[in-house]
Amino acid sequence: MPQRRALLGALAASPALAQGWTPDRPIRFVVPFPPGGATDVWARLAAEGMQARLGQPIVIENRPGAGGMLGAEAVMRAAPDGHTLLFTITSLVQSPVVMRRFPYDPVADFAPIGRLGSNANVWVIGPAVPAEVSSIEGFVAWGRGRSLSFGSWANGSTGHAFGLMLAEEAGLTMTHVAYRGEAPGIQDLLAGSIHGAWHSTAAAGELIRAGRLRPLASSGTRRLPSLPEVRTMREAGFSDRFAFVGFSGLLGPRGLPGPITARLAEAFAAVAQDEEVQRRLLAMDTFPGYLGPEAFRAFIADALERWRGITERLGLQADG
Repeated sequence: MPQRRALLGALAASPALAQGWTPDRPIRFVVPFPPGGATDVWARLAAEGMQARLGQPIVIENRPGAGGMLGAEAVMRAAPDGHTLLFTITSLVQSPVVMRRFPYDPVADFAPIGRLGSNANVWVIGPAVPAEVSSIEGFVAWGRGRSLSFGSWANGSTGHAFGLMLAEEAGLTMTHVAYRGEAPGIQDLLAGSIHGAWHSTAAAGELIRAGRLRPLASSGTRRLPSLPEVRTMREAGFSDRFAFVGFSGLLGPRGLPGPITARLAEAFAAVAQDEEVQRRLLAMDTFPGYLGPEAFRAFIADALERWRGITERLGLQADG
């Protein structure tokens, strides 16, 4: 009973604690991928709503490299004063596992602030594949016996794993090409330098709508709102492994004081749960799925263990 009263007291005090800290200069969101990709888009959406609530501008700093680890490590080493934060995706846990290198602990070295949502990806092809190929079955039939290539936004990313899984289950020979983010990979796909790639529609949607990229199938358990005619991989007869979806969210460095975390989490929650923000997320095929700090920490820990299992089963490792 005393423990319950203490917990209720702490929860009741949290709004007051949150009001006890105010940022005194611009806040940096470090995005560990280049401008133009889905992570950058989501970060800017969150920053747009949070800066009005925090009374300071939020500056996006793109720091790509090492599958997102470069930017994450920079935030881990930043002063825990609330002015340097990390907006990242599932690569936070994926890249260290795949590269067999842990410059940080994805769970212990960060202070989670909130999860924005989850997203599926779509397998898209470009001019390197004949125009008559318009389905995943057609791609498989055309690709068998050929030497193909596919891109992803980082070594060890979901896009990397899904490419290997597609090759394995379809009996294709596909070489992986890792990029420093979605935007550079999309440019090579458009140029015909690679045959296909898994991408978010936040990054590739406009090109799909313009007919410059062809969507053949999506990951996840439900069809994407903007592409209701495109089947999921599971609907096309592929395994449940393609049901995996990624996350996006905001974190600070380890040691972020409680009042600062509370104030940032309060502002983030207001944005993530705003109806207009959720409408905009769905418009880019991102499923709203807000989680608060502790629930997000547990989710990250679970994602880390799930990715260890996927990596082991696939023999997934950095290859470039």
